[in-house]
Amino acid sequence: MELFDFIRYIAALIFVLGLIGGLAWASRYFKLAEKWANLSTSNRRLMVIESLALDPRRRLMIIRRDNIEHLIVLGPSGETVVETGFEPEGDRTTLPTAIESLRDIRSDSGAAILPRLKGDAA
Repeated sequence: MELFDFIRYIAALIFVLGLIGGLAWASRYFKLAEKWANLSTSNRRLMVIESLALDPRRRLMIIRRDNIEHLIVLGPSGETVVETGFEPEGDRTTLPTAIESLRDIRSDSGAAILPRLKGDAA
């Protein structure tokens, strides 16, 4: 390999990296990522609002569907609906109450969550 070829390869590499950097700058400057994201999410009906890992196997999630939120527990044994139909601007004490209830549960079923959240005896 001659010195001229080596310099040409380095120049081509710098040119390609410059093009990639220029495209990244242009997309940030013109906010193209936000415009593309808004196109795909503008008419979605289902969103994950919040997610919390309870342990390595279970996850507590708040999901919004048609402006109504649902609190569910996902685990290896299946899904459990903890609470459904609460409004997004409603009381935000549901998540900590559910976490305290889940700490006492020994089984994987999660079936005892709903009575404990409503204040009934388990």
